[in-house]
Amino acid sequence: MKSKAKQNLSLLLFVAPALIVYLLFKLIPAISGMFYAMTDWNGFYQDFQFVGFANFGEIFTDKPFWHSVWFTLKFVVVNLLLSNGAALALAYYIESIRKGKSFFRTAYYLPNMISGVISGYMWMFIFTKVLYYFADNWGWAFLDHSWIGDPNYSFIAIVIVSAWNSCGYLMIIYIAALQGVSPQYIEAAQLDGGNGWQIFWKVVFPMIRHALTICIFWSLNNGFQMFDTVYTLTGGGPGRATQTVALNIFEEAFQGNIRYGYATAKSTVLFLIVFSITLLQLRFMKMQEEEL
Repeated sequence: MKSKAKQNLSLLLFVAPALIVYLLFKLIPAISGMFYAMTDWNGFYQDFQFVGFANFGEIFTDKPFWHSVWFTLKFVVVNLLLSNGAALALAYYIESIRKGKSFFRTAYYLPNMISGVISGYMWMFIFTKVLYYFADNWGWAFLDHSWIGDPNYSFIAIVIVSAWNSCGYLMIIYIAALQGVSPQYIEAAQLDGGNGWQIFWKVVFPMIRHALTICIFWSLNNGFQMFDTVYTLTGGGPGRATQTVALNIFEEAFQGNIRYGYATAKSTVLFLIVFSITLLQLRFMKMQEEEL
């Protein structure tokens, strides 16, 4: 008994630093946020009034907020498909070659090491200077667009930057999953006359389904929280055409009327949306894995 208690104490001491950090910066702010969501606090002064569910009632008639929700949903779907598709293709290609694997892994992962703010400013220069240079001097007319000023092209620009930034991280996860696929299964499929696509779809893909679940979960979570890239690249414009939910909440809390309580209520609604979608996604992917 003493040995077991000593072991439990050592485990508790081991996780204590991470647990304390989680409590201070995650759990306690989340609980206090639920309280402030029912107040009219502006985030600066100590005086505030309890308004109950009035903030949540106002959200239902907040057209800019629901526009940002729709834009974020559209962005999440397109970015998820593009980034995961590109990452899986790169991972499969890199694992299929014999030479240069380390180089390609490093090269494609490097963009993930650049912060969203820096990549936003960097790509702003590309969209406003470099692409116009190629369009004017090389005759590439298809690049001659207002990539940031036009709502349609600004959405494409945001998706390109986000996918470029996250593709490397997802690629590493898929590479790790592909390395866990036994070559014996692939060899057996080749002996049975399977071509490259059939081997991938019928043999390899089902065996890396767990990695797909992780990557989709990560993509959903980051997509709904997208802020820094959009803030630096378009600022939510033109107008509010590219405003994400996170940017809308930031604007409500720290710009304009500075309604921190109302912004916290929006954050709570965003949490419920993401939580519901994540549960459905995990449930669906688990059912797919159980069918294998």
